[in-house]
Amino acid sequence: MCATIVATTSLAQANPKIVIDVRTGKVISHQEAFRKWYPASLTKLMTAYLAFSAMKSGKLSPETEVVMSKKAADQPASKMYFKAGSKLTLDSALKLLLIKSANDVAVAIAETVGGTTDNFVTQMNAQASRLGMTSTHFVNPNGLPGKGQYTTARDLAVLALLLKREFPEYAGYFSLEGVSTGKKNYANYNMLVGRFEGADGMKTGFICASGFNQVSSAVRNGRQVISVVLGADSLAGRTDQSAELLQMGLTSPSGQGVSLASLAPYGETQFVNDISADICNPKAAKVRSESRDEAGRMIIKSPYVREMTRPPVYSYAGLIPGSETVAANTTTTGASAKGDVANVPIPIPRPAF
Repeated sequence: MCATIVATTSLAQANPKIVIDVRTGKVISHQEAFRKWYPASLTKLMTAYLAFSAMKSGKLSPETEVVMSKKAADQPASKMYFKAGSKLTLDSALKLLLIKSANDVAVAIAETVGGTTDNFVTQMNAQASRLGMTSTHFVNPNGLPGKGQYTTARDLAVLALLLKREFPEYAGYFSLEGVSTGKKNYANYNMLVGRFEGADGMKTGFICASGFNQVSSAVRNGRQVISVVLGADSLAGRTDQSAELLQMGLTSPSGQGVSLASLAPYGETQFVNDISADICNPKAAKVRSESRDEAGRMIIKSPYVREMTRPPVYSYAGLIPGSETVAANTTTTGASAKGDVANVPIPIPRPAF
């Protein structure tokens, strides 16, 4: 891996965005798509990719037991606070990974799929290379801050596109409105699900250095599009920007644009951008608090996002009976703080999209 320099970036600069057509693989619109960015919990899309691969190959199944190791249980929030030794099915673990964005569950999945976290991270990077994610490097399975972890909007679009194409049987994990452990309900952090016509996933993420990130997808009238937004200034901001991109993609003429595989790098591509100074300061926190109404509901400005007038539908994702949890505050979002089957097949080069 080449040495990469971290640069302090201002939100005054355009934040990375891209929207693509799933069927054609063509880019409908893009902005700073090759600017290196911290993925935060969008990292969990690759964690899911490897878990899906293991299930599709038959090496694991939705009923495979995922055991919470001490290392997994010790991960910072956002997490489930499950005790070391607790067990859940891989099916439940994937729901908590993708909807609750649980960092402890991400490590437990990594250990189940890869044998060790280090081995799993090696597999993550091998798969990223195979998929053509040319400006991505992972250092952990959950997106917590770490030296050497970065990606681009373009690379995340590649990953999201291939998740859609290669694992249609697992698409339902991304579109859940919420999950329930039986003791507590957790709504999906993706504010488009159930509120934007046709929205069906995929993942959100946040750390100070990255701002508010979101990969989204939607289908309407037989057309499916994917958007990526990196570095938004708030939950509401990433929701508004994602809705705008999806609406643009769903209503634009079909078949236009350059293919994602042939989109040539442009702009500043050397530095990993850090927007902590703009995101994690008292002024920014005050602005975000003022983006909620008196009832505490987020104020979404997009005309394409409607209010959900019913409670979310929650899918069960609890521990295997007999396992125990520790009740704790789990209000932090994203990667905010900082098995027997050990080997996924060695990746082989893949053709262009």
